[in-house]
Amino acid sequence: MCGIAGIINFESGKPVESERLRRMRDVLRHRGPDGEGSWVDGGVGLAHRRLAIVDIASGAQPMRNGDGSTWIVYNGEIYNHPELKRELEAKGHRYRTRCDTETILHIYKDEGEACVQRLRGMFAFALWDRSRQRLLLARDRLGIKPLYYAITDRELLFASEIKAILAADCLRPELNEDILPEYLATGFVSGPETFFRGIRKLLPGRTLTWSRAEGVRESRYWQPPASSVQSAGSLEAQSAELRSRLRDAVRSHLMSDVPVGLFLSGGIDSTGLGALMASMVKEPIKTFSVGFPDREGNELNYARMAAQFIGSEHHEVTVTPEQFFLALPRLIWHEDEPIAFSASIPLYFVSALASKHVKVVLSGEGADELFWGYDRYRVTAWNQRLGEAYGRVMPRFARDGVSWTIDMLPRQARRYLGRTFLTRSPDPRSVFFENFAVFDDRALQEVLLDSSVLRTRDPFADLLQFYEGTSGGLVDRMIHTDLQSYLVELLMKQDQMSMATSVESRVPYLDHELVEYVVGLPADSKLRGWQTKLILREALRDLVPREILTRRKMGFPVPMGQWLRGRFRGIVDEFVIGPRASGRRLLKSEFVRRLAEEHNAGQSEHGTRLWLLTNLEIWQRIFLDGEEAEAVMTPLMTCANAA
Repeated sequence: MCGIAGIINFESGKPVESERLRRMRDVLRHRGPDGEGSWVDGGVGLAHRRLAIVDIASGAQPMRNGDGSTWIVYNGEIYNHPELKRELEAKGHRYRTRCDTETILHIYKDEGEACVQRLRGMFAFALWDRSRQRLLLARDRLGIKPLYYAITDRELLFASEIKAILAADCLRPELNEDILPEYLATGFVSGPETFFRGIRKLLPGRTLTWSRAEGVRESRYWQPPASSVQSAGSLEAQSAELRSRLRDAVRSHLMSDVPVGLFLSGGIDSTGLGALMASMVKEPIKTFSVGFPDREGNELNYARMAAQFIGSEHHEVTVTPEQFFLALPRLIWHEDEPIAFSASIPLYFVSALASKHVKVVLSGEGADELFWGYDRYRVTAWNQRLGEAYGRVMPRFARDGVSWTIDMLPRQARRYLGRTFLTRSPDPRSVFFENFAVFDDRALQEVLLDSSVLRTRDPFADLLQFYEGTSGGLVDRMIHTDLQSYLVELLMKQDQMSMATSVESRVPYLDHELVEYVVGLPADSKLRGWQTKLILREALRDLVPREILTRRKMGFPVPMGQWLRGRFRGIVDEFVIGPRASGRRLLKSEFVRRLAEEHNAGQSEHGTRLWLLTNLEIWQRIFLDGEEAEAVMTPLMTCANAA
């Protein structure tokens, strides 16, 4: 796990300024405290920060091939590196290191841009081919590793994090207001755009090439396969095959020359990984968990149960609300954009805990998307089934009457019934995307000061494109959409919060061959009635305590609504309805104030909405106003503690 950055000058003969490249590299120090390197060749500059995991002595970057015709900076792990190394050496390739970085160079020499097809793992890399004067940027299939870029009239810049591109001083930080509706609706931006105008992300499963002859060209080399509608044998046979594949994925993800631990939530996903890990290593594995003092935000008891069951050396941390909010601005700086998920903050604290003991951790990220673990999947499936039956037996005028009656009900009843087939049309935009939006279409009209953008830009456009780009039933297509959008944002949370503490996180459930197998399984192997993750539960039945196997999913439950209604109400007063936030002229102050008042009075639960608005304002203060992250929250927390 590392940080990469680079500059390509479009003007022939103009050299890259070493000082700019150094600033880009060193703002990524947290991603690689073990080493640094730069290489400049006229108008090309590559830079690297290293977190040494494999071949600690010889894996420095930028790295060249044998004759110096190709140079690379790379972030990630190639888990089939040992097999590829044997194959390449049999073909006559000579290795100078034991590092997987060198494997990419050798495969590129044989196969060019198609080298990405051979790589099994997580990666983002930049490769400069001196003989062809050509840049290749690549990102792994699922988007586990980040890669951002910017193209100006003079140069192309790229980096593992946006702040490194900003450090080159070629772009003035400016809010990309076009993405605001999507952020308010979903909490994140699912397409190639970012919050910064002019800075884009390379999407998962893509490569980007540049040369003076061809300019910029982007290609897609992988996407999730179509779901199967055919039976794949008995559930027993499927679960046995799944367990074998998952075991192989875990074993490959243990590749390391430094200690490896596990983030243990006490859920089925991480407990299953822990049990498989424990059978593959000699010493007890180290596990790490996080919780809150509040009862509703604490599942540490389950984590302790899991740790005892698998015999791990267990460590845990409890995060107070004061610690949570004090850390928030700095973590927004680390994430580069407003933080979509409040669970990012406890993830940072458990990563900091893990960093005292290990350099690498495994995580259960991705299992919920693969095995249909979220409530919204089964809710949508039932809405669709009941809605189809409802449409067949109820004439249109009667359905309209029911919908009108629901609109007249008290707010809480209206909000609940408004998410069901009684008012929702069966199209995916309504029943899936808008139904689970933070700010739905009506709320977006009310909150945006300039809502005219909604006439030309659908906040769900990128999600609908992913949805319509595959086949299968409603939930199958929902999963494909989430694998290419929601999950990618979760993975950025995983990457940036762990890297903030110089810890590499790995996600065995997202081994792409395992993903292809699971996605291809029939729907009823994953969701049957109200039972989610059916096949995973079967595959791990004897490896996970029964209490965990059957428990209700919690995730990282952050009691945000409760906190913002209590003595931390000042956070809302400052960052949501305060004069600086109102002065941005982005949101309707009267609507936002009403949200805050209703939430504080307990009339409605707007915790998630207030969280997004708080993040938006803090992000602007740090990146647009230039305020130091540490100075953003400290005065408020001092007042809260005094109260």
